[in-house]
Amino acid sequence: MSWIIVVATLVAIQRVSELLYARRNTAALLARGGVEVGAAHYPLFILLHGAWLLSLVLLVPSERTPAWPWLGLFILLQLCRLWIIWSLGPYWTTRIVTVADAPLVRRGPYRLMRHPNYAVTAAEIAVLPLAFGTWQIALVFSALNAALLAWRIRVEESALAPRRRSAAPS
Repeated sequence: MSWIIVVATLVAIQRVSELLYARRNTAALLARGGVEVGAAHYPLFILLHGAWLLSLVLLVPSERTPAWPWLGLFILLQLCRLWIIWSLGPYWTTRIVTVADAPLVRRGPYRLMRHPNYAVTAAEIAVLPLAFGTWQIALVFSALNAALLAWRIRVEESALAPRRRSAAPS
């Protein structure tokens, strides 16, 4: 049995499931008058995440056994991801969609930081390759992800700024 194929398949199934859930939430938010911003960079994230997973399948030797502590950390990150998705509920999407009258979510991990999903994703991109001894994949894709996230966070913060100002205590 090839561990990398098993793990990559499970991650791919998870990601596709998330995309389907996000698509449903996005459609509902847009129907409520939501506005999508930053759509131009969205395909780059899909490409990056797909290439990251594909690089693991192609470059990790099929007989390699994972380092269990790293794989355990990756599983813990998936639990964090579920917490994030649960905390945002119908507002969780893989796109940046803002609804003017929607409250900013401040529960779950959002009590602790503004962008926990991005922190978890950044950690996943590094941790999974490290679980299979491919620090080079971790390094390359972490750098690419950091560049894209810097762009995305700037766009998202700009889109949320009016709601943050209106939610601030007077």
